[in-house]
Amino acid sequence: MPAALNATAAALLGLLHDGPMTGWELMARAAERIGNFWTLTQSQVYRELTRMTEQELVTVGEPGPRDRKPYTITTAGRAAFAEWVAADPAGDQVRAPLLLTINFADHLPPERLAEIIAAQRSWHAERLAEYRRHEAKIEDPRRLATLRFGIRHEQAALDWFDELPALLDIPL
Repeated sequence: MPAALNATAAALLGLLHDGPMTGWELMARAAERIGNFWTLTQSQVYRELTRMTEQELVTVGEPGPRDRKPYTITTAGRAAFAEWVAADPAGDQVRAPLLLTINFADHLPPERLAEIIAAQRSWHAERLAEYRRHEAKIEDPRRLATLRFGIRHEQAALDWFDELPALLDIPL
C-alpha cells in the first residue's frame, strides 16, 4: 500500500488528471497553474515521479524526443489523490528568507538592510500588480479564490513593509 501522499506528489497527481505529461511538462504546468503559491524544483518532481512509479500511482510511457518519458496517473493514483484532496490540509508554514535576514539584521549595516527591504517591497508590489492584471481574466471560481488569496497576501505584505521603517528605526 502506498504511503500517504505529500503535497508535492499530490500536486503532480492533480496535474496528471489533465492527461499524460513528461516531467518537463509537469514543471511547466505547475509553474503556470500553481507556481504563485506552490513551487516545485526539478529534483522534487523527478524524485516524486520515481517514487510514485514504484508505488504504482503513475505509469511511465515510452520515451519520446530527448528521451522524455510521459507519466500517466493510474487508478491507484486517482484514489490516492482523491483521499489526499478530501483530507484536512496541513497548516501553513511561513518560510520567508527576508524574515531570516531581518532577524539577523544586527549583522548588517542599516543602509544595506534598507536596500534589501526596498527591493523586496518592490518585488511584492510588482507581484500584486501582476495578480490584479490577471484577476479579470479568470473565470474558474476556484482559481479566482486562489488568486484573491494571493492579492490579499501581497497587500498585507505591503502594509507590513510600510510599518518597517518605524519598527526597525531605519530610513527607507
